Amino acid sequence: MSALLEVDALSKHYPLRRGVLAPALTLRALDQVSFRLEAGRTLAVVGESGSGKSTLARQLCFLETPTEGDVRLDGTPLASADRATLKRLRPQVQMVFQNPYASLNPRKRISALLEEPLAINTTLGASGRRSRALAMLERVGLSAEQAQRYPHMFSGGQRQRIAIARALMSSPRVVIADEPVSALDVSVQAQVLNLLMDLQAERELTYVFISHNLAVVEHIADEVLVMYLGHVVEQAERATLFARPRHPYTQALLAATPRLGQPAPANPARGEAPSLLAAQQGCAYAGRCPHAEARCREEVPRLRELEGTRVACHFAERISATASSGTPAR
Repeated sequence: MSALLEVDALSKHYPLRRGVLAPALTLRALDQVSFRLEAGRTLAVVGESGSGKSTLARQLCFLETPTEGDVRLDGTPLASADRATLKRLRPQVQMVFQNPYASLNPRKRISALLEEPLAINTTLGASGRRSRALAMLERVGLSAEQAQRYPHMFSGGQRQRIAIARALMSSPRVVIADEPVSALDVSVQAQVLNLLMDLQAERELTYVFISHNLAVVEHIADEVLVMYLGHVVEQAERATLFARPRHPYTQALLAATPRLGQPAPANPARGEAPSLLAAQQGCAYAGRCPHAEARCREEVPRLRELEGTRVACHFAERISATASSGTPAR
């Protein structure tokens, strides 16, 4: 099956100027990120703060131009696309942000917020836009009577439902959800996640679900992409990754997420992640990895296939075998 969304060697670097005499620095937020996502599936992107998750989301939504590489939507390259092509494709990729109160204009009524994408991207008249907005509001679990209220008059969970409704107004094919439930109570998280899954089944949506919560990821994802300092270090189907993580960083993430009825992998991360401004040589995770050897500090590991998993680690075979047997790391 052909991929709906393809990311090919995507990099995003930000130049940082420190003054007239000081040399400029480069922040490498994304570095050679590649993956393919088929229609109707959910790809979860996980990693610590600073791993490049939100930067990736901005590239996928055409909010920024990549430094290198490309994003293709249904075969159409976006980095070199003209303005007319981007205008045609932009409604097909929409985003749900982490903080719904910040992403919703507090001065506009909910009805106006929902109708705005239709006014920009369609030729529907006022009555048609109004009808579709009210129908979408009811679909996400709110009533038509609430359409004349302002965002501050709703709870956090209700505001996130409104944000989801707004993202779906232009009938997108891909939805980028950037930590959409992290600011919500646990019980409300479950409601919003179930809503997202129901909408995906109804509308054949494709999700890129960005999260740091692996318990949520295990519930919603079809496959998982693990990022560290702007690099992809592992990608696998959800069941494969949770059952047998190959990269020591993935093992550390799982060790920090207790799972009911299963012992956590005994491989916690050591220390803190280095600065994205620091010059990197070898594996970016070498300074924190309990398995690191001299080769790790000198040679960048390539992303390679290993029994259904893409992993960037020189010693993935040995590490995953050690983790499975429960043998302590040397």
